[in-house]
Amino acid sequence: MYNIMIVDDEENILNSLRRMFTKNKQWEIEYYSDPKKALNRARTMNFDLFLSDYRMPEVDGIQFLTEVRQIQPEAMRLILSGYTDLEALLGAINKAEIYRFINKPWQDYELTSTIEQALEHREILVENRRLADQVREQQQELDKRGDALKELCLKHPALVEINWSEDGSIILDVDSLQ
Repeated sequence: MYNIMIVDDEENILNSLRRMFTKNKQWEIEYYSDPKKALNRARTMNFDLFLSDYRMPEVDGIQFLTEVRQIQPEAMRLILSGYTDLEALLGAINKAEIYRFINKPWQDYELTSTIEQALEHREILVENRRLADQVREQQQELDKRGDALKELCLKHPALVEINWSEDGSIILDVDSLQ
């Protein structure tokens, strides 16, 4: 189950999106017409994806998603806008680090597939971060063991001294074993 927040100051847009997404049982969606209330909610619950209108009174979509990025950096961020303003697009990419900019009016299939792609991308990013953390932990453990082995070699060099024959086999000194 994915948690999604959609923010748009126009109730008719929110209602249209509600109707469009009601059949999707894999998404738990919260809708907000007030970006300030949405930000307060983002501080109390984790979301996988935020979809915001660009032009809203008081707080525009870039400001909203920039603040969301600080609160929940792993969440995907999308902008929905009826205005194709190059400056807005660049601001969204640079400040809010959005995943995609979607034009209004949208195509239902295109919007749905964009959200699905964003969620898949997020899963990959989260998994990569988890694997990188796991590799760091394993490397730390290997470093500790390597240090312990070096210390053991310094204290007891005879334990790690190996006599090799020309054919690659190990030569044992039977007298030293008794």
